Amino acid sequence: QVQLVESGGGLVQAGGSLRLSCAASGRTFSNYAMGWFRQAPGKEREFVAAISVSGRTTYSADSVKGRFTISRDNAKNTVYLQMNSLKPEDTAVYYCAARLSLSPIITMIPTQYNYWGQGTQVTVSS
Repeated sequence: QVQLVESGGGLVQAGGSLRLSCAASGRTFSNYAMGWFRQAPGKEREFVAAISVSGRTTYSADSVKGRFTISRDNAKNTVYLQMNSLKPEDTAVYYCAARLSLSPIITMIPTQYNYWGQGTQVTVSS
């Protein structure tokens, strides 16, 4: 079992920045690929970014590419999502997810993740 706890959400003006953190506990963090997803009211959960177990491979959705950066610190059992140049359409609940993986492959598919956090609200005002 892996427990994931997100933090760092809040209210920010358009153009501002936030850094989300996701602290993991329970199993060997470095065995898990990590992902960030988000869900806005009335919409399906969508992929934001993912990172491989080593951190050497990352992938971001086109909608956030160049603005959001995913990273991880395996020594701290934490994955981060640095969000810059935020837009009102980035408003959503952001979730981190963990996928047991012994390869550098990362995935955008939510059902392929084994564990999820409770989410943190990000609201971007115009």
